[in-house]
Amino acid sequence: MNRAAEETNRRMLRARDAMDRVYAQPLDVPALARIAHVSQAHFSRTFRATFGETPHRYLQRRRIERAMFLLRETDRSVTDICFEVGFGSPGTFSRTFRDIVGRSPRTYRKEAVATGVPTCFTMAWTRPSG
Repeated sequence: MNRAAEETNRRMLRARDAMDRVYAQPLDVPALARIAHVSQAHFSRTFRATFGETPHRYLQRRRIERAMFLLRETDRSVTDICFEVGFGSPGTFSRTFRDIVGRSPRTYRKEAVATGVPTCFTMAWTRPSG
């Protein structure tokens, strides 16, 4: 791998790490491109080429992963979880959750029974693929 490719990968990882850290805050392509020190168009194109999905989809999936954990491990309402993980409306949250997980947040909560299973297995088994 040449030096330019390494630098590009570092920049994309910097932006992805920021999404992982502050996933609940409003993040858009201009802000992420600034973190990566590249133009918006270059960021979107390169992020997708590097990680196999758009920045927006990665951020949605990250938020849904956190919501899945909260649905399994807490008794908080779906609406509270929706806002905590960074979605602006319960409708968008439910639609996105269903697109990624394949069922509604309420159905997921009812079906998610992970008692007695090590956390690493639960995380691997319940991680959304899409």
